[in-house]
Amino acid sequence: MPAILFVRITSGLDAQEFERRLLERRPRFRDVPGLLQKVYGRDSATGDVCGIYFFESQEALDAFRETELARTIPAAYEAVEVRREVYEMLYSLRPDRGPFAESGHPTA
Repeated sequence: MPAILFVRITSGLDAQEFERRLLERRPRFRDVPGLLQKVYGRDSATGDVCGIYFFESQEALDAFRETELARTIPAAYEAVEVRREVYEMLYSLRPDRGPFAESGHPTA
């Protein structure tokens, strides 16, 4: 079953430095097995940044969480606070689009 990881980071870094570090690390995420897509976002009111990860399975997400790349996320962004949430994929609004379009996962 597909899985979603939501990570929200509060950091003392200014927006430019935070983005520089995001871009520097972004290529490494392309090589994560089972990671179908990652979306980056910023809360304009607080400056907090989030990553929304779409994995082909819970097993792929669990394996990622054990990697050096995952473990170094807080330090890489000098995180003051990190919130992680994991969700099972229920269904897609538009099953023909997005990271799960080719997964064959049933949708409602």
